[in-house]
Parts: sequence; structure tokens; C-alpha cells
Amino acid sequence: MFTSSTREVPQTDAIPRHVAIIMDGNGRWAKQRLLPRVAGHRKGVESVRATVRRCAERGVRFLTLFAFSSENWRRPADEVSILMDLFARALEEEVAKLDRNDIRFRVVGDVARFSPRIRELVADAEARTAANAGLTLTIAANYGGRWDIAQAARAYYRLHPQALDAAAPVDVDAFAPHLAMSYAPEPDLFIRTGGERRVSNFLLWQLAYTELHFTDQLWPDFDAAALDAAIASYGKRERRFGRTSDQVAAASEPLRVG
Repeated sequence: MFTSSTREVPQTDAIPRHVAIIMDGNGRWAKQRLLPRVAGHRKGVESVRATVRRCAERGVRFLTLFAFSSENWRRPADEVSILMDLFARALEEEVAKLDRNDIRFRVVGDVARFSPRIRELVADAEARTAANAGLTLTIAANYGGRWDIAQAARAYYRLHPQALDAAAPVDVDAFAPHLAMSYAPEPDLFIRTGGERRVSNFLLWQLAYTELHFTDQLWPDFDAAALDAAIASYGKRERRFGRTSDQVAAASEPLRVG
């Protein structure tokens, strides 16, 4: 169980422990090349592979990718069908590679809406990689930050009915374990490709003190060098968590003996 950054000041390093990414721009990448949108999504899978590999090389412990939001069902039915097929194929083709590289695989979101085939593939992938101790790769699929908070609230109040009393405060420490990503620390670095400057209902609770990095690069063009640039930018940030700069400097000074 990881503590909240609003309760305790987490330890930080030049390499983020947890990177969360909105992979935006597949469709625009394809349109620029006069290709169907599916070509952009397929090319985007290559960027996923490169990013997973580079995160593992750089010592990132958790990587979370926003693959399909709860709002993406609003897209044209044929595109949704293609995305579901790509998701299934990726599960079939990539999980063995993840397992060989000691990567743990997780999916967060309301998977009940997916087909039985996808639900079975997800369950098998999670079970196969559960004991792996390297990078934890999480795919957010049919996920929304508001959904996450709402489902956590339902679980919290079911276990703590006394909290329904108007005078009873919500116990944040008891609430947080019900969030979909309670097994991971809050993201240190959030990246969004594609030029948009918003979080789009992604990890709303968890991004409270996350450093944000936006790039105009479209996701199919995002590679190891782009990830390195984002991490370098992150490494220059001063993470205060409500403190002053003087307090941060004092906390980072080595202990003097004698």
C-alpha cells in the first residue's frame, strides 16, 4: 500500500518511479499520411513496445498507458471494433514477451463491457505475469477517473456505513485502497502526446501532485529519445508537495556528523 502525497512527502529521484501516459495522436498521424486511422493505431503499438522497453532500461518501476477511455465508446462503431481487435491481438502476441522480460501486466477499468474473449485474455495475462518483479505495465482500458473514484466510494461506504453520517469525515487512508491502482504509487510524471493540454479524465485522484509533460509529438512518433527528453525535463523540476523551496533544499542536504 502506497501513501498519498497529500498525507506524506514521498521520496523522489531524477528517474520517476511511475510514468503515466495518454497516447494521443494515432488518428492524426495516419491522416497526415493519407492513411486510414487503423494504420495510426497499428503504428502506435510499436511506440508502446519502445516505451515499455525504454522504461525498463531506465529503471522506471511502473508504467501506466491510457489505451481506451470510458468516453471512447462514443467514437464511430467501426473504429471501436478495430481498437478492440487490436487490443485482443496485442494481448495474444505481446504477453509472452512481457513475461520473458519479468514485466508484470495489469489492466484497470470496467472490463465488464469487453467481449468474453478480451476478458479471458486479460485474466490469463495478469495471472501469467503476476509473480514478475520488474516493471509493472498497466493498461487503462474502459477507464475513467470519475468512474474510478465512484467505484472506490461504493466500496468504501459498503465497508464503512458509519461514514454516511453527515458529521463523519471520509478517511482518505481507508478510501485510497479501493482505487483501481492502489497497488502502485501515484505517478511522478504524466506525459501526453499529440499537443493537447488536458488530463481527459485520467487518474484524477492520483495526479494530484504529478509533474505534467505535454509534447506536440504524435504518439506513433514517440520513441525512446522522446521518453528520455521527458524524463530529463522531469529531473529538473523541484517537487515541493506544499513545502517551500527552502524546506526542499534543507531536506535534501546530507546529514553532517560531528
